[in-house]
Amino acid sequence: MEHYDLVVIGSGPAGEKAAAQAAYFGKRVAVVEKEREPGGAAVHTGTLPSKTLRETALYLSGHRSRALYGVAVALEENATLQTLMARKRAIALAEAKRIEANLARHDVTLLRGHGRFVDPHTLAVGDTRVGAERFLIATGSSPRRPAGMPFDSPLVHDSDEVLLIDELPESLVILGAGVIGCEYACMFAALGTDVQLVDARPDILGFIDEEIRDRLKEEMEKLGVRFWQAKRWGDTTLAGAGVQVALESGETLEAEHVLFTAGRVGNTASLGLENVGLAPNARGHLEVDAQYRTAVPHILAAGDVIGFPALASASMEQGRVAVCRAFGFEYKQRVSETIPYGIYTIPEVSAVGETEQGCRAEGRAHVVGRARFHDNARGQIQGDLGGMTKLVVCAETRKLLGVHVLGERASELVHLGQAALMMEATVDLFIDMVFNFPTLSETYKYAAYECLGALAKR
Repeated sequence: MEHYDLVVIGSGPAGEKAAAQAAYFGKRVAVVEKEREPGGAAVHTGTLPSKTLRETALYLSGHRSRALYGVAVALEENATLQTLMARKRAIALAEAKRIEANLARHDVTLLRGHGRFVDPHTLAVGDTRVGAERFLIATGSSPRRPAGMPFDSPLVHDSDEVLLIDELPESLVILGAGVIGCEYACMFAALGTDVQLVDARPDILGFIDEEIRDRLKEEMEKLGVRFWQAKRWGDTTLAGAGVQVALESGETLEAEHVLFTAGRVGNTASLGLENVGLAPNARGHLEVDAQYRTAVPHILAAGDVIGFPALASASMEQGRVAVCRAFGFEYKQRVSETIPYGIYTIPEVSAVGETEQGCRAEGRAHVVGRARFHDNARGQIQGDLGGMTKLVVCAETRKLLGVHVLGERASELVHLGQAALMMEATVDLFIDMVFNFPTLSETYKYAAYECLGALAKR
């Protein structure tokens, strides 16, 4: 039986980065991956494929061109989703090869097969058994599939397999208006699909700034997305060539296809955790301490399998910190609390730090400043007129508390604000900075000016 310092189960964002980090510091490491190619959901079913569809939708629909030149672009009538996703396979393969090369460069052994614990210090991988000083569970998550939802029908999908359908549906009901639901609603609507988005909650994306959320909803409605909020769904049944969704309020929604996006569960069901004395919670997640140790201290866990925040970016950092703490490396000792969110709707939303409503709820003295893209030269040039940069600033210290961006490339633009937050900078930083012209980054300066005006009024 081969013995390693660390065996990582799963080669997604958390697993890859943890393995490379431990190997960098001289540990003997193996990664166990049951799929044909490494990368996990981030590469093959979730993050990269959905973002590929988003870019395809923006390009082929002429969404960006319409605001600039009044161009009318129509998709071919026989266009299929697989045709539109032609780049998906190439991108996934390139990323999988990058991961393999990264592991090989660090002398990490890649073991193919399903990993299952035999006892607390032994993992079976097919017919092979491996032992380790420490294990890291980084198996990710999968879409929740509630009983009663007819997933065996080719017309009913979860978020991992929706991109495998052949036809571009004329109509689609999406159940669940979280991040995944809103992202897919925008993508399909941009491609001309009639989209109805249903959620039991009164607001979409309740964790983001209210003003940004409301503006995003307006932009989504312009795309053609119809909202059914504070509406609980009941039975989903096949009807002729389509699907019917009954709402508890009495309405019935009809569409060619249904996409269920309400929740994900940790991939822990077949790991043999009962053989090591671990039990996941009702969502399949493993509980860990600040050092990412489970109840069995030499077994660590990181990434989506431990639940919130379930972001690829955070998962990478969790994996690195977990092994550094476990082996006593004096390197990364914690995951930064300043974690940005990137929501790839149309337009994008990205945010980091406090929201305006959060400050109000805490009774924290604050001011806000906004700069709209339609008042910005670069925004005018690229036709991104609905975008906005919003700053939340402490009224007593002038320190930046939060940054919220709506618009194309928001997920890139937010990092300037993130750096300022981590420096504990005041809003004056953006006043003093000289920005390239024309750029969207310049909106930080004008949002800062508005903050200064609000501070002066106080």
